Amino acid sequence: MNQANPKSRILLASLVGTTIEFFDFYIYATAAVLVFPKLFFPATDPTSATLQSLATFALAFFARPLGAALFGHFGDRKGRKATLVAALMTMGPSTVAIGLLPTYHSIGIAAPLLLALFRFGQGLGLGGEWGGAVLLATENAPEGKRAWYGMYPQLGAPVGFILSSGTFLILGKCLSDQQFLDFGWRIPFIASAILVWVGLYVRLKLTETPDFLKVMEKNERVKVPVADVFVKHTRAILLGTAASITTFLLFYLMTVFTLSWGTSVLHYPKTSFLIAQIISMVSFAVGIPLSAVLADRYSRGGVLMLATAGIFIFGLFFSPFFSTGSLGITILFQVTGMFLMGLTYGPLGTALAEIFPAAVRYTGSSLAFTLAGIIGASLTPYLATTLAKNYGLPAVGYYLCTAAVVTFVALAAAQKSTKFTN
Repeated sequence: MNQANPKSRILLASLVGTTIEFFDFYIYATAAVLVFPKLFFPATDPTSATLQSLATFALAFFARPLGAALFGHFGDRKGRKATLVAALMTMGPSTVAIGLLPTYHSIGIAAPLLLALFRFGQGLGLGGEWGGAVLLATENAPEGKRAWYGMYPQLGAPVGFILSSGTFLILGKCLSDQQFLDFGWRIPFIASAILVWVGLYVRLKLTETPDFLKVMEKNERVKVPVADVFVKHTRAILLGTAASITTFLLFYLMTVFTLSWGTSVLHYPKTSFLIAQIISMVSFAVGIPLSAVLADRYSRGGVLMLATAGIFIFGLFFSPFFSTGSLGITILFQVTGMFLMGLTYGPLGTALAEIFPAAVRYTGSSLAFTLAGIIGASLTPYLATTLAKNYGLPAVGYYLCTAAVVTFVALAAAQKSTKFTN
């Protein structure tokens, strides 16, 4: 253990940072369904406006690999601490700026263009944030507890989502629909500045991780980490990306798509559905530490394969589970899907970090994670909505099953890597 980085500070910094990043990311996802189609796009066709809004949602996933390459370069060359601070300061101001944007009614086409620009900034920052937070935790972890330490930044996902949904839920209770559209939706975006300040304060007190210090001492830093990853670690980047696809696809089906479909087609009240999603996030949070304990005791790959098999089965029952019209069954549906999400998400950061050497670990793990985001998440709400409208909800379940097969095959191939089975 690095004595300059006490355990509590390490885990707090990794958890707080990703909580902030995911809070920022999720408030956009929620607003992309509930607000942006009405305020930032022409109101001639509500369905087209929703699809255009979801397209700007997807933009951040294409920015993430650029952020992974950019921040990964400096994270592997200059250090984890400074890069983590820079990533946080890229995403935070972008989020605040979205909350200050004029609408389409005020400035016309410039409104969605600026929205897309700042959404890109969100994705760029998150592309560098996640990998650094995982390395901060795992590179400071004692032997035998890497997955346990590595699950703390993963917990930022459910915590950030609960804060995001809870904020919109409170606003929905306190404001009328018109007040919410007029100004209420801006509050969480602007208020995120407070969270960014807290994260910045915690991270500025950190020192470098032991693994990066060893890389410096041995003069092992490479000049262009992203090139090294693709040339010398091709197998790791391909398998790591494929192994992460289903994690992304499941999450954004269970959050963005179900929120949109549940409130617009199944006609659940917005407040009731947000409560259902918050309840499901608790099961998500429970699954993360459970899978981390199992991953340390047995293997990262084994736990991930078991979770992926469960997701495949869940996909077969996606339509009958979600289309009953019963809020109680829908809550059970959400809880089940997000528990499986926790099982696959908990060990994922540790597994991706361990398949790359320390000299390119920031870049490699970040790129695998963010490239999987493009394939598994960027267009998922859009494609799922299109599939559901044209072929019905069963097609959405088969979409999830197909991704699970791809991920399972990649995990099986990755089992040949000894580090992946630690």
